[in-house]
Amino acid sequence: MTPSVSTPLPAVAPSPTARRGLQVLYAEDLPELRQLMRLVLTPEGHDLEAVADGSLALARLQEPSARFDLLITDHHMPVMNGLDLVRAVRRLPFAGRIIVFSSELDPQVYDAYVDLRVDQVLAKPVRPAALRRLIADLFPAPAPA
Repeated sequence: MTPSVSTPLPAVAPSPTARRGLQVLYAEDLPELRQLMRLVLTPEGHDLEAVADGSLALARLQEPSARFDLLITDHHMPVMNGLDLVRAVRRLPFAGRIIVFSSELDPQVYDAYVDLRVDQVLAKPVRPAALRRLIADLFPAPAPA
């Protein structure tokens, strides 16, 4: 899937249903955004583990017990930014999806994310409804029997 940069979408259309119970790792240096992500994803039935930078996310993904379906990362973070994190993750046996958030990306950085096959690059601010819709597109709920 080719990633795209998208602007926040208004919350007018009903959100499609995502598979519940996803294991999500979120790398974001701002504590208030980590808390907001928790408020958005946990009511949807997902388990969220939030860390403060890319190096902590990488360490968590390298643990043998790590079983994440989705990595969401900010681009601008101290210690290890999102691009360096995604480069390192691509050398791991990580089979999950990757979403990148950024308030600004120059074209070269965006192209680097494209080359690394991230699933989506979203421009901040990201509206909760748009994120829920994207997750539902990446992880659709099983059809009723």
